[in-house]
Amino acid sequence: MLSILISQMKELGVIFYNCSCLVLDLQRIFALYSSLKFKSRVPQTWSKRLYGVYDNEKKLQLQLNETKSQAFVSNSPKLFCPKNRSFDIDAIYSVIDDAKQYVYIAVTDYLPISSTRTKRTYWPDLDGKIREALVLRSVKVRLLISFWKETDPLTFNFISSLKAICTEIANCSLKVKFFDLERENACATKEQKNQTFPKLNRNKYMVTDGAAYIGNFDWVGNDFTQNAGTGLVINQADVRDNRSIIKQLKDVFERDWYSPYAKSLQPTKQPNCSNLSKLKSPSNQPATYNATGREPLSA
Repeated sequence: MLSILISQMKELGVIFYNCSCLVLDLQRIFALYSSLKFKSRVPQTWSKRLYGVYDNEKKLQLQLNETKSQAFVSNSPKLFCPKNRSFDIDAIYSVIDDAKQYVYIAVTDYLPISSTRTKRTYWPDLDGKIREALVLRSVKVRLLISFWKETDPLTFNFISSLKAICTEIANCSLKVKFFDLERENACATKEQKNQTFPKLNRNKYMVTDGAAYIGNFDWVGNDFTQNAGTGLVINQADVRDNRSIIKQLKDVFERDWYSPYAKSLQPTKQPNCSNLSKLKSPSNQPATYNATGREPLSA
C-alpha cells in the first residue's frame, strides 16, 4: 500500500553528505520539538542548547557539489523560533529580496488566507511580497501550483488578482500554471477512482537566480501560523555550474513548467479524455521525474 501511495505522489527533497555543521543545527530543531513532548504550553524562554547556530544574518559557509555556498535552516511557527533561529517567512523574504532576475515557485496549494472556525482573513505575508517583487523591482515571477480535488476555488481569484497587477505596467512579468496529474482520473469510472490514490505534485520550493528555499509548507496562511516545520535556504554565486543546487533546482522547475501536465488551467473546462492516453505511463509502472540520470538534488 505504501509503495502505491509513493508512486502517486511527486516529491522533491535534498540530501546532504558530510555536512555535520548543518545537521547539528537541524538537530536542535528536533530537540526543540522533543522538549515540548511533556509540556502543556510553549515556554516563554528557551534553553540556550536550542538556540540556532546559523540564521539569515550568520549563514554557514560551505562547499556544496564543489560550489561555494551559504546555507541555514529556518523554522515555523514563529513561537517555535528561539534566539538566532530564522522564521520561515523571514527566510522566504530573504530569498525573494535577493532575487535580481526571476523567482520560480512550486507549491501544492497557494491560498493567502488564514482560517479559524468562525472566519477567514486575508494573509498578505507572501502574496504581498510577490506583488512587491513584480511591481517595485520588475522581477520575473513564475508560479506552478498543483491542481487537485482539494484546490480551493479562491485560489483562482487570488491568481487573477496577481495577474491584474501587471496590467499596463512595463517589465511586470507574472505567469501561472497549474500542474494536474489527475486528469487521467477525470475520465476513469467510479470503480477505478475508488481503487486509486490521488496523483499529486507535492513540491514545496522556490528557486531564484541566486538562492533556493526548500520547505514543507504550502503557501497557505494556516500552514505557517499553526503548523510546525522547517525550511532550508541555500545561496550560491555560480548558478551556471551544472553541479550547483540552484542550477539543478531550476532545471527541475523548467522541466515541470514545460511538461504536458502544466497548463494555464480553466477550472470550468471539461477534460478531453481521448487525448489523455498520450500522457499515461506504461502499465503497472509509476511515472518517473528525474531531471538527470542521478538524483536531482544531492549535495
